[in-house]
Amino acid sequence: MHYQNNILETIGNTPLVKLNRVVEDIPCLVLGKVETFNPGHSTKDRMALKMVEDAEKAGLIKPGGTLIECTSGNTGMGIALAAVVKGYKCIFTTSDKQSKEKIDMLKALGADVIVCPTNVAPEDPRSYYSVAERLSKEIPNSVWLNQYDNLSNRQAHYESTGPEIWRQTDGKITHFVVGVGTGGTISGVAKYLKEQNPNIKVWGIDTYGSVFKKYHETGVFDQNEIYSYITEGIGEDILPKNVDFSLIDHFEKVTDKDGALAARRLAREEGILLGYSAGSALAGLRQMKNQLKQDDVVVILFHDHGSRYIGKLYNDDWMREMGFLD
Repeated sequence: MHYQNNILETIGNTPLVKLNRVVEDIPCLVLGKVETFNPGHSTKDRMALKMVEDAEKAGLIKPGGTLIECTSGNTGMGIALAAVVKGYKCIFTTSDKQSKEKIDMLKALGADVIVCPTNVAPEDPRSYYSVAERLSKEIPNSVWLNQYDNLSNRQAHYESTGPEIWRQTDGKITHFVVGVGTGGTISGVAKYLKEQNPNIKVWGIDTYGSVFKKYHETGVFDQNEIYSYITEGIGEDILPKNVDFSLIDHFEKVTDKDGALAARRLAREEGILLGYSAGSALAGLRQMKNQLKQDDVVVILFHDHGSRYIGKLYNDDWMREMGFLD
């Protein structure tokens, strides 16, 4: 008989899928790394498990303890799966712009969820960073995993996602494209791929309202770049320690509207139901298509599943309210 001992053993080894209609005007092979095949339906399962296991090894959490994290939903899902299997309690802080589906899914796995305001500075005591940090100090036998600065995040992708992509493309990959939030996925994968072939180009997809692109190009952390945006899962108003800017060749900004419309195209033209950041990644690639040649092999990482966004991206009324549909 062939079976896994628990759900955590199904994390990783996700498929590469050739894109067709949405890239028919792009001259080269474009492959989607479909991370929705992970049990928590996102790439964050990989780093969530790694952060928990590294915390265990370091003695930061004891049996029956509480895992605390600030999350837009997907990292929380991965941590919650680990907590269920390993017997921990979970408390997640999230921002009020996240979809109700994400919050309800975390609660379904037994987690407590605290919703915090989006439009406050990271150091504000009401922010989801600050609340998570405070709770970790108040609750005995708890650990704040802090996906932004916890380098187990990018190490997980260096150990698993990067090698998978290299193996699946038989080392022929020329470009890696992915949305950037905590920076763990892009930095971990980029480090592995560039060790195999330093000529591989790594393109990070950013959003308007985020500091990444300007900081990467000028070294200036510009507060004027920061404003509220609708896109979920990418962009930041801080510089997470997981982002290794030296490994990223270019940041491309994508509007809220273009990301949303591209995600809907992936569903309707490829049959792949994905989240907001996947749409942004595709839109960013399309904006840069003139830089691609016929022999290139592009891998675009699709972070999470569209089920998290049914009330938003895939709801025509919401799309019209946002001004994204006529």
